[in-house]
Amino acid sequence: MLIAHGVDCFQLLPGGPHSYHPCVTAGNHPITKEFVLLGGGHAHVAVLKSFAMRPLPGVQLTLVTKDIHTPYSGMLPGLIAGHYKYDDAHIDLRPLARLAGANIVNATASGLALEEQRVQLLNRPSLRFDILSINTGSTPGMKNVPGASKHALPVKPIERFLNGWADLKCRIQSRNTTFRFAIVGGGAGGVELLLSMRHALRKEIPNRASSVEFSLFTADDTILPTHARGVQSKYAHILSERNVQVHTNSRVQRVDTSELEYADGRKHSFDVLIWATNASAPSWVAESGLATDTGGFIAVNSFLQSTSHPAVFASGDVAAMLETPRPKSGVFAVRQGPPLSYNLRAAAVGRPLEPFRPQQRFLSLISTGDQRAVASWGPFSADGD
Repeated sequence: MLIAHGVDCFQLLPGGPHSYHPCVTAGNHPITKEFVLLGGGHAHVAVLKSFAMRPLPGVQLTLVTKDIHTPYSGMLPGLIAGHYKYDDAHIDLRPLARLAGANIVNATASGLALEEQRVQLLNRPSLRFDILSINTGSTPGMKNVPGASKHALPVKPIERFLNGWADLKCRIQSRNTTFRFAIVGGGAGGVELLLSMRHALRKEIPNRASSVEFSLFTADDTILPTHARGVQSKYAHILSERNVQVHTNSRVQRVDTSELEYADGRKHSFDVLIWATNASAPSWVAESGLATDTGGFIAVNSFLQSTSHPAVFASGDVAAMLETPRPKSGVFAVRQGPPLSYNLRAAAVGRPLEPFRPQQRFLSLISTGDQRAVASWGPFSADGD
């Protein structure tokens, strides 16, 4: 079955409604370059938009993504709290890919065969590329804590977390005794998520909300360690006011079915454990042969290009900008979209690449669970609706 749209066409393959491979031509132009976009993250949304607005003759785009509806991570707390609906916080990649003339492969990457220039996929044939761009995001750092991967619910992948959150609400509603949440991670992600879950339970299950206890654990000596003292103080007050137990200097070293253990031997019992620590790179990256930083993230230069393989680009959390290191934050993935689009086009036709220059500071709006937030920008902070 051929689906024609604008400059390209897709051929539908067996195996699901989101599996396609390219036809032999892109519009009236023979295909001379195969671009593979691995991951449906924020930067690749911008790349698809760019190619939809201005196709590049002879280039065939293929988007490989495990999530057809890509979430915007900055809206996750509001989605959990009930301020947004699912469609508000997700982008359906199918119409965007269609406009860009891109094929979609609904699959998960398992590795790279760099010498053959192929992307290896779970339970699917590999894909050849001339130019590869990786924007797969990251996962919370769990692999160095025994038991965490088995007994904790990580914040990412977001779709897995949303399914787990729906199940948790059912468990809480059907239970008559106290329900104990433990959230590991004292950064903005962990704090926002805790307050959003608390708000949702008080709104959706008011008869059980008072029987739910929240505890937050961080290895640092303060919550929100990368933010100004004013922001830390505001949230310390908010968490205390909402009866959240905060455990600082509490590095988790082991997790069991219903108990976590600190590095100093102390223990804490829980009914559900949420993992929201700093980002960790996908395991296949280190095995791929790409150059990485000490954390296992893909090492890129100022052009968002792999420092070891010029045909490979990377952006978002999976990338490490060696020349201008920045925190793992969606704001940088969004800003990387336009320069990444330019450089992919330039690489296809042999033009010089343009550097990405990230801003030194960026504004963070950290939700308090309700429809209020604290703004954090460098040493400054303010709160309001």
